[in-house]
Amino acid sequence: MNIVVIGTGYVGLVTGTALAEVGHQVVCVDLDAVKVAQMRDGKSPIYEPGLEDLMRTNGAYGRLMFETELGEAVKDDSVLFIAVGTPQSEDGSANLDYILAAARGIAPFVNDATVVVTKSTVPVGTNDLIADTIATACGTRPMMVSNPEFLREGSAIHDTFYGDRIVIGTAHEEAASVMREIFAPFAIPIFETDIRSSEMIKYAANAFLATKISFINEMADMCEWKDADIEAVSAGIGMDTRIGSKFLQAGIGYGGSCFPKDTKALIAMAREEGARLPLLDAVETVNAVRFEKMVEQLLTIHDDLRGKKVAVLGLAFKPGTDDMRDAPSIKIIEQLAAAGADVQAYDPIAVSAARKWLPSANAVKLYDTIEPTLLEADAAIIVTEWYEVKQLDLTVIKTMMRTPIVIDGRNCMNPEQMQEAGIIYRSIGRKNNDKIPVLR
Repeated sequence: MNIVVIGTGYVGLVTGTALAEVGHQVVCVDLDAVKVAQMRDGKSPIYEPGLEDLMRTNGAYGRLMFETELGEAVKDDSVLFIAVGTPQSEDGSANLDYILAAARGIAPFVNDATVVVTKSTVPVGTNDLIADTIATACGTRPMMVSNPEFLREGSAIHDTFYGDRIVIGTAHEEAASVMREIFAPFAIPIFETDIRSSEMIKYAANAFLATKISFINEMADMCEWKDADIEAVSAGIGMDTRIGSKFLQAGIGYGGSCFPKDTKALIAMAREEGARLPLLDAVETVNAVRFEKMVEQLLTIHDDLRGKKVAVLGLAFKPGTDDMRDAPSIKIIEQLAAAGADVQAYDPIAVSAARKWLPSANAVKLYDTIEPTLLEADAAIIVTEWYEVKQLDLTVIKTMMRTPIVIDGRNCMNPEQMQEAGIIYRSIGRKNNDKIPVLR
């Protein structure tokens, strides 16, 4: 089947490449000529494990191509996937400028038999708006389909081929039939529904997961107050099949391109209706200040951070990606700098991406190896649970740091091993935070 994917971010490029891998003829379109030239050479503009190998393979077979002009990409029978960004506006709502620009761009190539698939995460009712925009431009309404993505950055290839479900929302059986044919090779369960419910499913899924994260973080605080252990609590409640164990890891909150944006967008959608979503308001409130936990923990040991060297381990919002959007590291570094600390930070992937996000980036020393980050440090804060951090030889911490203090924002280290190594260690909601003297 001939498929055109408009937009080559995480969603568009991964989707297009995966569709080519199962045998479809795919052309990915992006306005950025430099980016297109890069992708034609088999180089991905985003960091996603395994993606470049698939791009090169399918490019060599002629199943995956890249263009800057829609006219060079679209055939009469092409299925058009819109996968452009929907960034957050100042009021929290989704910015639809790129979506509507894409709709106007494809209008000359659309007829009433064309299937237009919205892969982007869009507010409820957006597919109707896309159809209206196209109809205004060319007098024809295509068959619209909502096909939300459920990809995790760093695991997007795996999630595409081994996802839990494929959601198809449309009012047209002919379009649904086309979508079933497109996705048949993946052998993933398909859930079909109306188009507005499909739009809502993505937001509801992300908001629910964000809620689980804020909930378990509040329970971690309660565990600290009541001398309980959040690891045991998470395991115990996670065994309940009604709850499940995923997204019950206490830490410093969620970040990235989806949870913050989608939760805020739902709140904004409710506001447009003159209503509130008090539960999601609370989820956002809890997460917005969660990063403060790290510096608070550090200040229970060092009562003054002025002139102290603090190593921040991890910059990206999660392992397996270089994405810095809403990464907790940004706010933590801001807070450390405001307290007078000298910050030196490590990330194996995100150093280049981090420079444009960090406050006074020139004042923050950035490293892609751990050892120089820890050298002569008065404390270290684990922000991203990279494998390289979790597997770090504890003697490196002990010998390279001026004062071996570790504040673990992801509960990824073993408290007993840290204690045996002679490291002053604090984590979140676990029974390892008592009787640590203040260092003056």
